Amino acid sequence: MTQTPVVEVEHVTRRFGATVALDDVSLTVPPGELVGLLGPNGAGKTTLLSLVTGLRKPDEGVVRLFGGDPRDPASRRALGTTPQETGLPPTLKVGEVVAFVAGHYPDPMPAGELLERFGLTEVAGRQTGGLSGGQKRRLAVALALVGRPRLVVLDEPTTGLDVEARHLLWQALRDYHADGATVLLTSHYLEEVEALAQRVVVIGHGRLLADDALGSVLARVAVRRVVVHLPGITDHDAQALPGVVDAGREGDRHELLTSDADALVRALVTSGREFHGLEVRGASLEEAFLTLTRETPEVVA
Repeated sequence: MTQTPVVEVEHVTRRFGATVALDDVSLTVPPGELVGLLGPNGAGKTTLLSLVTGLRKPDEGVVRLFGGDPRDPASRRALGTTPQETGLPPTLKVGEVVAFVAGHYPDPMPAGELLERFGLTEVAGRQTGGLSGGQKRRLAVALALVGRPRLVVLDEPTTGLDVEARHLLWQALRDYHADGATVLLTSHYLEEVEALAQRVVVIGHGRLLADDALGSVLARVAVRRVVVHLPGITDHDAQALPGVVDAGREGDRHELLTSDADALVRALVTSGREFHGLEVRGASLEEAFLTLTRETPEVVA
């Protein structure tokens, strides 16, 4: 028997005044998947999650959560979520906040287990107002799991965390997913999605640009930045070099985005062109998405 998808988004458009935040987006998440929504800031990721969690409704199209309307409280009973911005009562202790939230669920996760998963055991007796920013963020994500939700929706879950705290949170999410939960998270950190997701959905300019297995999507955004002095070469000629998807300037040097840095360097060497000051760097995720936007006007599945 086919299981009902946890999330269904069908031809959804959402506008804010003249701005189109989502443009004819469709997405289905079956039970048990760990899906990463990847895209630069302002791409539409948070808007999509707000529709899935029932905070907003689409202007066009249909959104279903566990087969029902996300705005119906009954559809959200098995949903746990952490938005980008969270507010915690500063005078309550960590253990008190966990107990308060747990009291709203019939079968909550034991407080000790929850705090241990997120490395918060030692601060259980501390007021939330005295926590560091990273501790507050870990507590906010932990609270999303108190009720043992079947779907966890996390918007930029590790923003503001240091490397150690980020890895701790990643492991907690992996463990919870391994217990059978569905996880849907957004991030603009390529490293984060690579560490967690099995399936990656890339969003840019309000559109679905790619939807595929992790390795396939990473290959599409694996561009490099080559910075080099090319005397006498125009920007137009630089754009025509092998593998170059965009060309610009960094001071008096050409700055080339390329999908194949090795091929570009070989072409420079064998061409006999004068060049010097060559550097090959990792492109930013923003730059990678720009190339994907140019190359992929429609969804890739």
